[in-house]
Amino acid sequence: MFRSKLKTLFLSISVTILAASLISFPKESLDASTRGLEMWWEIVFPSLLPFFIVSEMLIGFGVVTFIGVLLEPLMRPLFKVPGVGGFVWAMGMASGFPAGAKFTARLRQEGHLTQIEAERLVSFTNSSNPLFIFGAVAVGFFHNPQLGILLAMAHYFGNICVGIFMRFYGNETNDKKTEQRKRFKIRAALSALHQTRIRDNRPIGKLLGDAVNSSIQTLLMVGGFIILFSVVNKILFHLHITAGLAKVVETLFSSITFPEMLSIPLISGLFEITLGSDLTSQVTNASLMQKAMITSFILAFSGFSVQAQVASILAQTDIRFKPFFMARIIHGVFASFFALILWKPIYVRFHSKEEPSNALPVGFFEDGSWANHLYHQMIEVGPIITILSLFLYALILFSRLKRS
Repeated sequence: MFRSKLKTLFLSISVTILAASLISFPKESLDASTRGLEMWWEIVFPSLLPFFIVSEMLIGFGVVTFIGVLLEPLMRPLFKVPGVGGFVWAMGMASGFPAGAKFTARLRQEGHLTQIEAERLVSFTNSSNPLFIFGAVAVGFFHNPQLGILLAMAHYFGNICVGIFMRFYGNETNDKKTEQRKRFKIRAALSALHQTRIRDNRPIGKLLGDAVNSSIQTLLMVGGFIILFSVVNKILFHLHITAGLAKVVETLFSSITFPEMLSIPLISGLFEITLGSDLTSQVTNASLMQKAMITSFILAFSGFSVQAQVASILAQTDIRFKPFFMARIIHGVFASFFALILWKPIYVRFHSKEEPSNALPVGFFEDGSWANHLYHQMIEVGPIITILSLFLYALILFSRLKRS
């Protein structure tokens, strides 16, 4: 009882301080809010919406069940999750945060996962997408596309290690489901595909409308969290709370001979990965390897902004948030470790063959390449996609309200 009252008092004081800070720093809050809105408006919404809609359609038509039967012999021994986890893993890596959580929650609601299996799966299927790692971080912040290869390898290798580590989480008694599906059978997979489509007897138009409606609702929630934490991060900086927390990190950095200037970027990255990665790239008295390790930790930890988005999605199910949070810390440690051990064999070996660091970027994400062009096209076309999608969502919502 006392603990509950203490929590209520803490939350009330925190919200009061936040409200007072918004009044005290109106310009800074507006700038931070605009920055968060632009990120959601230009990049997050248009890049995630197609994945969300297509995934809902795949689940409804039974394709995910089909994939699950085929991938059971791989996912069960390696990560101790059903084969449908392979679909979530692939979609999570391709589309980025918080897709893994959304797909895991959806499959849990459909009964494809037990609670323990869902908690294992969500812990390693939320990751940064390659476009963000290469386009935004490596090229946009560090102006070094070769660094993107190191960051991506450290990030995804760390994710795999988290998945293997989390296979030991939970009791075996909770994992009775799907034990009978052990062998690779195309016939069984096709049968499961057909049975799933028959059970979900919604017409295609209804299924598509539900997919659009659910996807846009989730993305509106994601946008709210991005804007909120962008403002919170800025306020914490102006209240000197970020600097105070950085003093604690400086003590740790001094023991491992890391520059103290990396402490503030790390603290900022714990709240919002984009700002943390940008600030890390701007530190001048740290080596590139040290900055790569800090950036790897920030990308793996995901930031409280992404974690709040995940917590909101998981709250719709019985999936607990604590295992996901612990997995983010473990992922951060693994990613930093891989950035360290892969530095010489991956970055130094291949970067020494390239042009000097002050030259124009070369390779897969060089100026004029299709990937770099795609990233900048997303910034230009993204707002149009967002407006059209929100308009479509409003039409669907209005038509359903009118029928009811």
